[in-house]
Amino acid sequence: MAADTPQWTPAICVVGFHHARGPEIESWFGVPEGTDPAVDNDWSFLPFMALSDGAHAATEDFSYFTLRKKATDDGPATSLFGMSCTRQLDARDLLNKPDDVTRSTVQKSVVIVAKSPHVFTAWREKLSLVTRAWFMQRKFTNTTILKEFQENLEEGENNTSDEERDHFVGISLREFIHEFKHQALVLFKCCLLQPKMLFFGSKCEKLCMMQFALVSLIPGLIRKLEDCADPELDNYEKTLVAPTSLKTSDRTSLLAYVGLPIQIFGKGSLFGPYTPLQQLDVLADFGTKSYIVGSTNSLLLQQKDRYSDIIVNLDDSTISITSTSLRTALSLTAADRRWIDMIYQEIVSSWDPANPARPSHLGFKGSEDYIRILFEQYMIALLSATKFHLYLTSVPAHKRSLSAFSDLEADPSLDFSEPWLDAWKTTSSFALWNRLTDAHLFDLVDPRHPTAGGFSIDDFNRRFAQQFHDLQLDERFASSREVLGKSLASGQKKVSAAINTMWADFEARRAARARTHGDALSPPPTGLQLSPATSAASSPAPSPASASFLDSARSRAPDFSAAQAAASAAGQKAGAYFSSWGSWAAERRKGWGAKAILAENLPARPASVPVGGAFGKLPAEGGMKEKGESEINGSVGAAGEVESEKRRSVGSPRKGVRRGASKESVGSDGIGRLDA
Repeated sequence: MAADTPQWTPAICVVGFHHARGPEIESWFGVPEGTDPAVDNDWSFLPFMALSDGAHAATEDFSYFTLRKKATDDGPATSLFGMSCTRQLDARDLLNKPDDVTRSTVQKSVVIVAKSPHVFTAWREKLSLVTRAWFMQRKFTNTTILKEFQENLEEGENNTSDEERDHFVGISLREFIHEFKHQALVLFKCCLLQPKMLFFGSKCEKLCMMQFALVSLIPGLIRKLEDCADPELDNYEKTLVAPTSLKTSDRTSLLAYVGLPIQIFGKGSLFGPYTPLQQLDVLADFGTKSYIVGSTNSLLLQQKDRYSDIIVNLDDSTISITSTSLRTALSLTAADRRWIDMIYQEIVSSWDPANPARPSHLGFKGSEDYIRILFEQYMIALLSATKFHLYLTSVPAHKRSLSAFSDLEADPSLDFSEPWLDAWKTTSSFALWNRLTDAHLFDLVDPRHPTAGGFSIDDFNRRFAQQFHDLQLDERFASSREVLGKSLASGQKKVSAAINTMWADFEARRAARARTHGDALSPPPTGLQLSPATSAASSPAPSPASASFLDSARSRAPDFSAAQAAASAAGQKAGAYFSSWGSWAAERRKGWGAKAILAENLPARPASVPVGGAFGKLPAEGGMKEKGESEINGSVGAAGEVESEKRRSVGSPRKGVRRGASKESVGSDGIGRLDA
């Protein structure tokens, strides 16, 4: 067991920001009269830790940090823990404005310095209320409320039992696992390897709480941090002794027997929830081998290769591992992934955004205590499996006595990742634990992984469902649908406006064209027949641009008035055309009647005359009619010539004409020729 932390009474100090000197300590409460702990312990960085970077951008902000208390007659050097609440006030609201206040706002911080961080959960709300009440006085010279607050803290610490101190309600493990998912186990196993871990975030309180949540996952470590404030401190290892007895019914006795807590903050290690830039020299010092620190300054991200092996960015919830060997060691096995997915599913199923620290069903599963118990079981199984692995590698097979583990098919430590186990063997925390614990620890605790087994189809289905859930398709599609609907509505309005504008422009151009070319667009007179060539010549040829525009316009909206006018003109032309045909046919029928009379007066045709060689017998009136109709279908232009020829053949008088002359006359007309 380690020695108890030297007695320290909770103290309060006030840190203010001076326009010329910067952050500085103004007063102390709860310390001996005439003493200044900052001067006695060389806490030159305390003002910068209390007033974090970016605190001026928030109405209220909290910061958590560690301080080294020098050795005294009462005990050796140890670590103390600070919690500050920062607020600001408009300088015009001060009742008595001091002369040294030259800025528009007054920024101050009330700080509590305690010997253990586990009390901060209960004290945070008290500190916030007291700081707000002190600022509402608008007169910082009245510090009575701060003195009474310090006395209340001292009485409360003395009256609080150890069982009540072992609650970590303010350090929400549910939020920690909900944010990092399976990578929460990666961070847990990473801190056991003692690398250089850097947390970054713009919100100082969240930054510090995440680190406390991670450290508290190691059972019992949150109350054994006496060596975390400085890499030179090593009192825990010097005073720690191996347990000689075990009470299985006592949880504290069982944890001590298996070697918990694993001390990751010993010689060469540092823990700084909030670390200002003034402490970078400590991080870069040769004696600093590992640390877990947090910063709100992005300058550290630009030099991540120098100051970290792994960076945890809380603003975008990402983890960046810069060390190749560390990345290999932190690969989770199928059993590890199955175990952390089980916890994550319990948290998701009971998640309440309004109160993330408590399950929505207010039950045990998914609660803070549920998570701590599972991590405690995981840690104990890991330590037992490690001892079993060491036994297998150090004792020959013929000398082993493993009758109780005959059902084990392989080394159970493989489920915890063999590369991680090899990396942990090289750390100082492993050396200390292995030296002070029983070699046959696996005889007391089952060395199997809580969810032992290889990768199965159930693991695949669970991971697939989890990844599909993490996509948040419903939320993303909801916003996309809304944006798409707005875009379609806007696009529809624009297209409608464009079509209306184009149609109005087309109508205006058509009206202008009708006024300009009124004669060409008017229908031709009734009975006038125009040839295609004449029609083309009479119509003005449109330009290519006008023609394409009119064609596209007609294809979109037909002009029925123009079509009706064209149909009327075509009807008039057809009527005139067939009327001319009718008059010609009537005149032709008159000629046919005259030819019938002439044929009656002619002599009979000799038998020697060929039928087709002389005029012969004229056909009946019906035959002539058929002949006339066939000629009508032939050519319209020949009607005039036939009519003139008919008139010449029947126009001469028959009286006084000799038969021969008549024959010659008829023959000269081309009607026929008679032989003598």
